[in-house]
Amino acid sequence: MAEKKQKPVQITETILRDAHQSLIATRMTTEEMLPIVDKLDKIGFRAVECWGGATFDSALRFLHEDPWERLRKFRDGFKNTKLQMLFRGQNILGYKPYPDDVVEYFVQKSIANGIDVIRIFDCLNDLRNLETAVNATKKEKGEAQVALSYTLGKAYTLDYWVEECKAIESMGADSICIKDMAGLLLPYTTTELVTALKEATNLPIELHTHYTSGEASMTYMKAVEAGVDILDCAMSPFALGTSQPATEVMVAAFKGTPYDTGLDLGALAEIADYFRPIREKYLENGLMNPKNMGVNIKTLQYQVPGGMLSNLTNQLKKMNAEDKFYEVLEEVPKVREDMGEPPLVTPSSQIVGTQAVMNVLTGERYKVVPAETKDIFLGRYGKTTLPFNAEIQKKVIGNEEPITCRPADLLEPGLPQFEKDIAAYKQQDEDVLTYALFPEVAMDFFKYRDAQNTGVDVAKADAENKAYPV
Repeated sequence: MAEKKQKPVQITETILRDAHQSLIATRMTTEEMLPIVDKLDKIGFRAVECWGGATFDSALRFLHEDPWERLRKFRDGFKNTKLQMLFRGQNILGYKPYPDDVVEYFVQKSIANGIDVIRIFDCLNDLRNLETAVNATKKEKGEAQVALSYTLGKAYTLDYWVEECKAIESMGADSICIKDMAGLLLPYTTTELVTALKEATNLPIELHTHYTSGEASMTYMKAVEAGVDILDCAMSPFALGTSQPATEVMVAAFKGTPYDTGLDLGALAEIADYFRPIREKYLENGLMNPKNMGVNIKTLQYQVPGGMLSNLTNQLKKMNAEDKFYEVLEEVPKVREDMGEPPLVTPSSQIVGTQAVMNVLTGERYKVVPAETKDIFLGRYGKTTLPFNAEIQKKVIGNEEPITCRPADLLEPGLPQFEKDIAAYKQQDEDVLTYALFPEVAMDFFKYRDAQNTGVDVAKADAENKAYPV
């Protein structure tokens, strides 16, 4: 049993990944990030989260960038600081389960290109979906941090989190993250949760939350007092709102206490000065929406992450059904309950949200069922914490037999076929992984890259590929 001791708290900086993913749809470019890497490297962060999550897809789809090249440039620049990425378990950085050989190769190449810490989570908290990634990370001598996707519901008691925590330690994880993607953790609940987990494990515990509900700084204060080891924070120009608490604020809050981070506020201020004009640029061009910067207490009411709220708004706008917004919000918890109360995090949040929209707009629940909804009810994403609504499951899958094994056990190795598919375009080993995750986007990017390399008119290639809106 771990003894709680007062000690300096460490900071993982999210400015290069989750901060801009949360506030500007992951659109910050490598060119905007590289000039500040040297100063970030000298601060003394526990790690800098700079890769994974949506950065991979967005770099290819919208920024004309090779995410692997971005990672290599980060590794060249960060001489003293660990680089961290977010990894969706068996879903890697995509939206469905992939075969084990693809997961293992992706982990291998991530670490070979510069990643030190891989934060691995599953959208259903099905620990079977984490085993391959954890084992591969350990094999490659990386740090395997397993994240619990924090959520609320009948099944999610303190005992549930403690048992998950113990299972994660048994799995061989190096550290544990409480991943509060919707900003649902309240300060005194955090005291109870962190205290219980610190008693259950000797592993370092990191806390990740979002400011969406306005509780995050208070939550961090109580977490540190309860013994949490590491906090995820974002430099102030890209903090708050749907992002994390501000790094400088948390450093100042603990200054002169037993939890003092030891980080230099003057040096942090210089980094904030660098990012401020970048923030202004995205405010002016509309990518950073001031609406995402305030407190949205509906997060606590509907347990819907900020990013999911904005996705629902966009979906309804495209369908000329914005007046249905509150009906959809009321439907989301019902769909979630039908699906066994999964945490709302990629890709489960998208599946639940889309189904809620379909139910409201058609006027009949589950009249229209996307393939992903059917896959959830068939068990193809894994095991949910609570059983499915049996009546709804029957309506969705008919006479098909749901699976009970680990979903990836049914998947054939995928790398040989992926290698064949991209033979004509392959310029580096990593290209096969880019293609495996996002086949259409990858092919468009490969053609775009070839056009640049061969001096073809890029604007013309862009128009033909239709993949990169200017």
